[in-house]
Amino acid sequence: MRILAIGDIHGYRTALDALLEAVAPTESDWIICVGDYVDRGPDSRGVLDRLLELQKTGQLIALRGNHEEMMMTSREEPGLLPMWLMNGGEQTLESYAQPGRQGTLDDVPRSHWNFLDHVCTDYFETEHHLFVHADALPKVPLAAQPSQVLRWQKLQPHPAHYSGKTMICGHTVQGSGEPLDLGFAICIDTGIYLPDGKLTCLDVESGEYWQSTATGEINTGRISPRADEDAR
Repeated sequence: MRILAIGDIHGYRTALDALLEAVAPTESDWIICVGDYVDRGPDSRGVLDRLLELQKTGQLIALRGNHEEMMMTSREEPGLLPMWLMNGGEQTLESYAQPGRQGTLDDVPRSHWNFLDHVCTDYFETEHHLFVHADALPKVPLAAQPSQVLRWQKLQPHPAHYSGKTMICGHTVQGSGEPLDLGFAICIDTGIYLPDGKLTCLDVESGEYWQSTATGEINTGRISPRADEDAR
């Protein structure tokens, strides 16, 4: 069994499909997506459709990112809609548009709202790792973490989580296009929407990772284990 973490997808369905084909998950693998499925890219609707397909296999654990939060709060509070549109929401609505008119939140299918409201979660834990979208306070249990930290806080060096588990996160864009290993955390948001950006999938136990460009070109790499991980 592999535990496969996928970084911020941001509406790039082609990259997601190419990545899944390259990784070739088996029925025993877990697929943990760390959030930000919508906004900026050309096919947010297609990304959510693909995630719904994965959910049916029972393998998917989907976290909720700050871009999902903006989309959801825009539905409840129309006054927040302009901020979301400025941060990629316009491209998301374009992906839901019907022929001859602009897309609106009313065009989002009920199945997509159900996925965002009830399937997505704010965190996940395994024996050696904890998964969040953005960051986690080091001395606070995951269940008590503020949502602002879990979804919005930029990743900065700080003590490891008191659980001793390595944090896997997205949100803080790595302009290098490579995962960032800080020891206490590994950030896998490699900026798929940037000119040279990529979408990353990390095997969190082995350190092997796969990446896809927006057009579906694949490359691979590996994060070298640290001494404390070797001792587990």
